[in-house]
Amino acid sequence: MTQPAPIRRGHPRPRLPVLCTALQLAEAGVPVLPLRDGKVPFGNCPACAKNACGGRPNMKRAGICQCPDVCHAWAAATTDPRVLTSPAWASAWRQAVSVAYHPGGAALTVVDLDNAAAVTWAHESLPATRTVPTTRGEHWIYRGVMRSSNAVLPGVDIKSLMQYARWLGPGDGRMADLPPAVRALVVNEETTPAPGRVASSVPERATWDRTVATGCRHTETYVRTGLERGLAMVRSHTESGASSQAFGVARFLAVQHAHCPGPCGLDAIGEEIVAAAVSVGVPEPYARRAVTNGLETATEHAS
Repeated sequence: MTQPAPIRRGHPRPRLPVLCTALQLAEAGVPVLPLRDGKVPFGNCPACAKNACGGRPNMKRAGICQCPDVCHAWAAATTDPRVLTSPAWASAWRQAVSVAYHPGGAALTVVDLDNAAAVTWAHESLPATRTVPTTRGEHWIYRGVMRSSNAVLPGVDIKSLMQYARWLGPGDGRMADLPPAVRALVVNEETTPAPGRVASSVPERATWDRTVATGCRHTETYVRTGLERGLAMVRSHTESGASSQAFGVARFLAVQHAHCPGPCGLDAIGEEIVAAAVSVGVPEPYARRAVTNGLETATEHAS
């Protein structure tokens, strides 16, 4: 995308680079909006403050707002050059520092990888697709839409419907179709269990002790103390985030054993973390997947 931005007839070529980029993307069918300092959308106008107007029609709950200003964050994204070059948007473009786009509106999903560990996980777990370097990691872009969700794994966000992504260039590589592995990251897996029961149950299994860790260089007190703290962190997420927390705890605890001659009984540690996640409502398959990924990511990172 190095050619001059194609501007539709009847609209003079803008002088602002960010607006030129926005119009070029809009011409390609990608809904865009300006971002201000801090890489965030512009705030609502007084009439739309606190969503008093009812919101845009394309937001989660159908709204009635027809405000011409750059309101409602990602829902303001448009491909209409008349809106993008309108007087109501002019001030925003003069202050804009970058362009954002609505992936879902372009039939795309962005897997936002926020650090090196997340990028490593993607290379090991996801099919190759178009990638775009970011300040701290990469955007992996797939063809297809899905529900958006933040922190599906440590350092991993899914941006598609009802979210925006910062435009950082066209990227490299051939874009692949959205794989089941990405869709599986965003599931209604962390519900609050009904009183007196959980969403699934894990049969009673052996807990970690020295008999399953004959090659561990740590004392039993050291391992049990760290494990109990980790289990408490998982159990504290009674409404959301337990699965992601289980991943993080499994990864952290596994790293502590990276230099042990082994065996260290990591399977038993993993079972206890799975049970803790299930106890707060995470279905067992999702809890087990998160813990397995955490243990494997730590092991591969250490090797």
